Amino acid sequence: MLFDDTYKTIAENAEGIFKDKGSKFIAYAYPIRSEDEVKPILQSLRTEHAKARHFCYAYRLSPDRTVFRINDDGEPSGTAGRPILNCLLSEDITNVIVVVVRYFGGTLLGVPGLINAYKNASIEAIKTATIISKTVNDIYQIEFDYLQMNDVMRLVKEENLMVLSQNFDIQCVLTFEVRKAQLNQVLAKFDKIEGLKHQYLHTI
Repeated sequence: MLFDDTYKTIAENAEGIFKDKGSKFIAYAYPIRSEDEVKPILQSLRTEHAKARHFCYAYRLSPDRTVFRINDDGEPSGTAGRPILNCLLSEDITNVIVVVVRYFGGTLLGVPGLINAYKNASIEAIKTATIISKTVNDIYQIEFDYLQMNDVMRLVKEENLMVLSQNFDIQCVLTFEVRKAQLNQVLAKFDKIEGLKHQYLHTI
């Protein structure tokens, strides 16, 4: 197999805390599937921690771990987002955002102090999270004639495909999720059913 079709992420939200010279750094880790989830997470944390000074974060997305973003939110460049991202990299987890909420304690920590604080808060959050392995799955849609229903459903069962939606009318449409490693053999079997059309939707 040319690529690894599994990736690591976290199972549920987690938090950690780190304190230094009166400043408090509260790290929140969330499993996410897309960038659309980032804004609502930040908004709810800003509401919850109205008196906090900084909301710095980093996230990684996509099973191939290519999408990432960092934000120092007013801290000196490179002292917050980058150390948070490094924690995600060292654990090799993706589809995760870590937001560190900082309450300023009155004493400046300096660049090394900030890097250390953001890093340690993030490590604490990730340590309390459950890290799980997930497979990279493709979502496909197939269209077929009502008369082919038995053949299609038998194949779905044989290959243990996860059906996401189905609409059985004269012309039937079924959407399913399949592990990438298994995809070619599944499509080859579907291709043997006459008149069946399949269409790739997206990867999760």
